Amino acid sequence: MKLHPIAILIVGLIFLNLQVCAQEIVPSPGKQVEMSFAAADAAEVPYLLYLPRDYRDDGERNYGLMLFLHGRGESNGPLSVVAKWGPPRFAARGDELPWILVSPQCPKGDEWSSETQQMRVTELLDAVVNRFNVDEGRVFLTGLSMGGYGSWTMAANQPSRFAAVAPICGGGDTGNSEKLKELPIWVFHGDQDKAVPFEKSVEMVEAIQAAGGTRVRFTTMEHIGHNCWSAAYATPELYQWMENQAQKKD
Repeated sequence: MKLHPIAILIVGLIFLNLQVCAQEIVPSPGKQVEMSFAAADAAEVPYLLYLPRDYRDDGERNYGLMLFLHGRGESNGPLSVVAKWGPPRFAARGDELPWILVSPQCPKGDEWSSETQQMRVTELLDAVVNRFNVDEGRVFLTGLSMGGYGSWTMAANQPSRFAAVAPICGGGDTGNSEKLKELPIWVFHGDQDKAVPFEKSVEMVEAIQAAGGTRVRFTTMEHIGHNCWSAAYATPELYQWMENQAQKKD
């Protein structure tokens, strides 16, 4: 049976389209782009991905990676709202960042601390580490509010994975103090926070110290409410501290 020329043209266009769709989308170095990851449970995980301006895919150099978990407000709206605060905001406005930045978006009906989101984010992190030139001794974790809770949970679930963790105005399970006591952690919280009580961070820090942890530090943001993350992420020492911990990571 002979195909009509138009049918042949249509088949050819479909094949070409499939080839284009199958090609990997890789952001240009120095640019933050919107991406999507298919998790094992068939869920699509939208995320922002930034590669350092000097990133090269030749395998000759590895780069640090920062995983950023946003707050509840950034679940509402398009993926672009994830860049409202913190490191993805810096990338969106054109700042030059020294690490690969991964910023997923949590669904409205879930939270970062849930087992489902912890699994999906871990799979996403694995995929990025496997695809790009990542220095696994320089993987950093941070998050604000709901993302602060998620950071505490992920750090406890995978304490050996992260070189340093910075939970901002979140809270966690004090029962995880033994798992966290060897991990470098820098906590920030506003003492006037009405959304997530200041005591949530105090309890975590004190529990870790009681377990023998000596690598946790706590910055009280005096006279500041829930939005203490603007000041926290504007602290240059935070990023230098992260890099310093990476040098000490076993």
